[in-house]
Amino acid sequence: MTVKEILQEVGAAEIHGDADTAIGSIGFDSRATQPGGIFFAVPGTAADGHRYIGQAVGNGARAVVCERMPDEMAPVVTYVRVEDSAAALGPAASAFYGHPSRKLKLVGVTGTNGKTTTATLLCDLFERLGYKAGLISTVQYRTGSRRLDSTHTTPDPVRLNAMLAEMAAAGCGFCFMEVSSHSIVQNRIAGLGFAGGIFSNITHDHLDYHGTFAEYIRAKKLFFDNLPAEAFALVNADDRNGQVMLQNTRAKKYTYSLRKKADFNCKILETHFEGTLLSMDGAELWTGFVGRFNAYNLLAVYGAARLLGAEKEEVLPAMSALGPVDGRFEAIRSGDGKTAIVDYAHTPDALQNVISAINEIRTPEQRLITVVGCGGNRDAAKRPIMAAIAARESDLAILTSDNPRFEEPEAILADMEKGLDPTLHTLTITDRGQAIGAAAAAARPGDIILVAGKGHETYQDVCGVKTHFDDRRVVRKAFAVTENNDRDTK
Repeated sequence: MTVKEILQEVGAAEIHGDADTAIGSIGFDSRATQPGGIFFAVPGTAADGHRYIGQAVGNGARAVVCERMPDEMAPVVTYVRVEDSAAALGPAASAFYGHPSRKLKLVGVTGTNGKTTTATLLCDLFERLGYKAGLISTVQYRTGSRRLDSTHTTPDPVRLNAMLAEMAAAGCGFCFMEVSSHSIVQNRIAGLGFAGGIFSNITHDHLDYHGTFAEYIRAKKLFFDNLPAEAFALVNADDRNGQVMLQNTRAKKYTYSLRKKADFNCKILETHFEGTLLSMDGAELWTGFVGRFNAYNLLAVYGAARLLGAEKEEVLPAMSALGPVDGRFEAIRSGDGKTAIVDYAHTPDALQNVISAINEIRTPEQRLITVVGCGGNRDAAKRPIMAAIAARESDLAILTSDNPRFEEPEAILADMEKGLDPTLHTLTITDRGQAIGAAAAAARPGDIILVAGKGHETYQDVCGVKTHFDDRRVVRKAFAVTENNDRDTK
């Protein structure tokens, strides 16, 4: 593919060299540039790619896309100046890989909570319906027969289009992907052709990055603003920002709700720790999922499946066979009747949702012990809020470390403790393993232990070093159970 063909949908302000130069690879990391490749100099938060143009050329780049022409230009290299190299990378990567998103039905899921569950269940559902489907999520990437642990909720444009191309080559007719707010404003999804978009909800999160809640909402809305007219936009009508997402979209507009009239409706009939009985679109559906928040996720899955052409009579039976996603309300039971719930809840709203789901089901004799922490180098404003929720809604709250990253764990915990009512029963134990062990020791038969914040993660990030740590494994050790005899854990 030539430079001109790769940049066919990118407005070039200036070209120096041969636009018909053949290109064999595409990237934005000078260290990974291959001979015959095209290098995009992208300004980043930590480093400016323009500083590494020379290194990319030294590694064999035959073309460079940049916002500022370098002072020295190699005679055999084609240089292309654009207004925004980050915005240009997505459409260029899409063109380089043959526009793979146009060869399948790509559905994006965005919102603060529920993205992983909704995207994963849609992929599982369509596989049960007999289709090949791909998945891009916080937990896992699926590209046909390959399954990989994910590194980012939404990958960079080059890897994203490479995976979509792999899905198309494997015969996938659908791909369901999480769309993070970061990926929207960083143009990671630029150039993709979406068949639909789903909005779950929006609550307090990522203000460390976006600055204000209004900017966070704007980022989510931008995804819907850019959907094509032939796509669908399916939003949660019970979230006050659901209609905001639909305001300027060209896509066909649909809503789902548990509380008001919408295109897709659902009602909770019964709820137990083993599952929930729902009335979905007028038909009863038993599901192994627990909590009102999961009823919303399942309703979004149902609505999207219908909008993608699946019939109600085939969708509902297949949905009843779906299982929970790793680290999302994942139950582990001890031999003496204690129950631990491991969940990824790492925002105030998600934590409140999970605790509310537990409190709706547990009996007065069953105590709730919540173990929770907050990540370092992330939105610090939510720390006291999450601690307050855990302390207020539980019989005992144990504050502990999450992924401290480059912050001191004790400083994070001090921020959390600012939200505590001194009259409530709380403990602070910095070591997460010890905190989980203390919860297990304090619990009586029948009690519920919620371990929140990390869910599926199998590491703890301390000063940039990830060491193995799995909440589920620590719980099993504290309960003296193994994965094989714990029937509720995958």
